[in-house]
Amino acid sequence: MTGLRQTIEKLVEKHLPDESHFVVEVKVEDKAGKTHVLILIDADQGVTIEACAKVSRAISEELETNELLGEAYVLEVSSPGLDYPLSSQRQYQKNIGRELKVMLNSGTDVSGKLLEADSERVKLLVKKKEKGKKATEEEITLPVMEIKKSIVQVSFK
Repeated sequence: MTGLRQTIEKLVEKHLPDESHFVVEVKVEDKAGKTHVLILIDADQGVTIEACAKVSRAISEELETNELLGEAYVLEVSSPGLDYPLSSQRQYQKNIGRELKVMLNSGTDVSGKLLEADSERVKLLVKKKEKGKKATEEEITLPVMEIKKSIVQVSFK
Protein backbone atom coordinates (compact mmCIF):
# COMPACT_ATOMS: atom_id res chain seq x y z
CA MET A 1 0.00 0.00 0.00
CA THR A 2 2.93 2.37 0.60
CA GLY A 3 3.90 2.27 -3.08
CA LEU A 4 0.29 2.92 -4.11
CA ARG A 5 0.02 5.80 -1.63
CA GLN A 6 3.19 7.40 -3.04
CA THR A 7 1.94 6.95 -6.61
CA ILE A 8 -1.37 8.62 -5.75
CA GLU A 9 0.44 11.44 -3.92
CA LYS A 10 2.51 12.15 -7.07
CA LEU A 11 -0.69 12.18 -9.16
CA VAL A 12 -2.30 14.63 -6.71
CA GLU A 13 0.74 16.95 -6.86
CA LYS A 14 0.49 16.90 -10.66
CA HIS A 15 -3.19 17.91 -10.56
CA LEU A 16 -3.14 20.63 -7.89
CA PRO A 17 -4.72 23.86 -9.19
CA ASP A 18 -1.58 26.00 -8.67
CA GLU A 19 1.59 26.50 -6.62
CA SER A 20 -0.34 27.82 -3.60
CA HIS A 21 -1.93 24.37 -3.11
CA PHE A 22 -0.14 21.48 -1.44
CA VAL A 23 -0.74 17.90 -0.31
CA VAL A 24 -1.24 17.41 3.42
CA GLU A 25 -1.85 13.66 3.46
CA VAL A 26 -2.82 10.69 1.32
CA LYS A 27 -4.26 7.62 3.07
CA VAL A 28 -5.08 4.33 1.37
CA GLU A 29 -7.01 1.80 3.47
CA ASP A 30 -9.14 -1.29 2.95
CA LYS A 31 -12.59 -0.87 4.49
CA ALA A 32 -15.32 -3.48 4.12
CA GLY A 33 -13.83 -4.93 0.94
CA LYS A 34 -13.37 -1.56 -0.74
CA THR A 35 -10.23 0.50 -1.07
CA HIS A 36 -10.75 3.88 0.58
CA VAL A 37 -8.51 6.72 -0.66
CA LEU A 38 -8.46 9.90 1.44
CA ILE A 39 -6.64 12.90 -0.01
CA LEU A 40 -6.20 16.03 2.10
CA ILE A 41 -5.07 19.18 0.32
CA ASP A 42 -4.57 22.71 1.58
CA ALA A 43 -3.60 26.09 0.17
CA ASP A 44 -1.73 29.10 1.49
CA GLN A 45 -4.94 31.18 1.35
CA GLY A 46 -7.36 28.32 2.09
CA VAL A 47 -8.72 25.61 -0.15
CA THR A 48 -12.04 25.85 -1.97
CA ILE A 49 -14.66 23.21 -2.73
CA GLU A 50 -13.96 23.82 -6.43
CA ALA A 51 -10.28 22.95 -5.95
CA CYS A 52 -11.21 19.73 -4.14
CA ALA A 53 -13.69 18.81 -6.88
CA LYS A 54 -11.12 19.48 -9.62
CA VAL A 55 -8.52 17.29 -7.91
CA SER A 56 -11.12 14.58 -7.25
CA ARG A 57 -12.18 14.42 -10.92
CA ALA A 58 -8.57 14.36 -12.15
CA ILE A 59 -7.47 11.66 -9.69
CA SER A 60 -10.55 9.54 -10.34
CA GLU A 61 -9.79 9.65 -14.07
CA GLU A 62 -6.11 8.77 -13.45
CA LEU A 63 -7.02 5.86 -11.14
CA GLU A 64 -9.40 4.40 -13.71
CA THR A 65 -7.20 5.05 -16.77
CA ASN A 66 -4.13 3.52 -15.13
CA GLU A 67 -6.19 0.79 -13.40
CA LEU A 68 -4.42 1.48 -10.09
CA LEU A 69 -7.28 0.19 -7.94
CA GLY A 70 -9.85 -2.55 -8.24
CA GLU A 71 -13.42 -1.85 -9.29
CA ALA A 72 -14.72 -0.98 -5.84
CA TYR A 73 -13.09 2.07 -4.31
CA VAL A 74 -14.08 5.24 -2.50
CA LEU A 75 -12.24 8.48 -3.25
CA GLU A 76 -12.50 11.43 -0.87
CA VAL A 77 -10.72 14.73 -1.51
CA SER A 78 -10.99 17.33 1.23
CA SER A 79 -9.17 20.00 3.17
CA PRO A 80 -7.99 19.11 6.67
CA GLY A 81 -10.48 20.25 9.27
CA LEU A 82 -9.64 22.67 12.06
CA ASP A 83 -9.20 19.74 14.43
CA TYR A 84 -6.64 18.10 12.14
CA PRO A 85 -3.06 18.48 13.43
CA LEU A 86 -0.69 20.76 11.53
CA SER A 87 1.81 18.62 9.66
CA SER A 88 3.92 20.90 7.49
CA GLN A 89 5.81 24.17 7.66
CA ARG A 90 3.36 25.64 5.12
CA GLN A 91 0.47 24.90 7.45
CA TYR A 92 2.25 26.59 10.34
CA GLN A 93 3.00 29.62 8.11
CA LYS A 94 -0.64 29.80 7.06
CA ASN A 95 -1.76 29.88 10.70
CA ILE A 96 0.56 32.62 12.01
CA GLY A 97 -1.49 34.88 14.28
CA ARG A 98 -3.85 32.12 15.41
CA GLU A 99 -4.01 30.34 18.75
CA LEU A 100 -2.42 26.87 18.85
CA LYS A 101 -2.44 24.06 21.35
CA VAL A 102 0.92 22.30 21.05
CA MET A 103 1.41 18.86 22.54
CA LEU A 104 5.07 18.09 23.18
CA ASN A 105 6.75 14.68 23.09
CA SER A 106 7.36 15.10 26.84
CA GLY A 107 3.59 15.04 27.47
CA THR A 108 3.40 18.78 28.24
CA ASP A 109 0.81 20.98 26.50
CA VAL A 110 1.51 24.61 25.59
CA SER A 111 -1.09 27.04 24.27
CA GLY A 112 -0.36 30.38 22.70
CA LYS A 113 -0.53 32.65 19.69
CA LEU A 114 1.66 31.49 16.80
CA LEU A 115 4.17 34.26 16.02
CA GLU A 116 6.71 32.57 13.75
CA ALA A 117 7.48 29.17 12.27
CA ASP A 118 10.22 27.67 10.16
CA SER A 119 11.56 24.17 9.52
CA GLU A 120 13.35 24.02 12.88
CA ARG A 121 11.31 26.00 15.40
CA VAL A 122 7.93 27.47 16.30
CA LYS A 123 7.57 30.68 18.33
CA LEU A 124 4.47 31.22 20.48
CA LEU A 125 3.23 34.10 22.61
CA VAL A 126 2.09 32.40 25.81
CA LYS A 127 0.05 33.98 28.61
CA LYS A 128 1.50 33.33 32.06
CA LYS A 129 -0.95 33.47 34.95
CA GLU A 130 0.30 33.63 38.50
CA LYS A 131 -2.08 33.54 41.42
CA GLY A 132 -2.79 37.04 42.70
CA LYS A 133 -0.90 38.75 39.87
CA LYS A 134 -1.87 40.22 36.53
CA ALA A 135 -1.34 37.85 33.58
CA THR A 136 1.82 38.47 31.58
CA GLU A 137 2.85 37.33 28.13
CA GLU A 138 6.07 35.57 27.24
CA GLU A 139 7.50 34.47 23.89
CA ILE A 140 8.69 30.89 23.85
CA THR A 141 10.46 28.97 21.11
CA LEU A 142 9.81 25.27 20.63
CA PRO A 143 11.99 23.03 18.48
CA VAL A 144 9.88 21.26 15.83
CA MET A 145 11.55 17.97 16.83
CA GLU A 146 9.93 18.24 20.29
CA ILE A 147 6.39 18.77 18.93
CA LYS A 148 4.11 15.73 18.90
CA LYS A 149 1.19 17.64 17.34
CA SER A 150 -0.28 21.11 17.03
CA ILE A 151 -3.97 21.95 16.76
CA VAL A 152 -5.42 25.34 15.80
CA GLN A 153 -7.76 26.55 18.53
CA VAL A 154 -11.08 27.92 17.34
CA SER A 155 -12.15 31.20 18.91
CA PHE A 156 -15.72 32.46 18.81
CA LYS A 157 -14.87 35.90 20.26
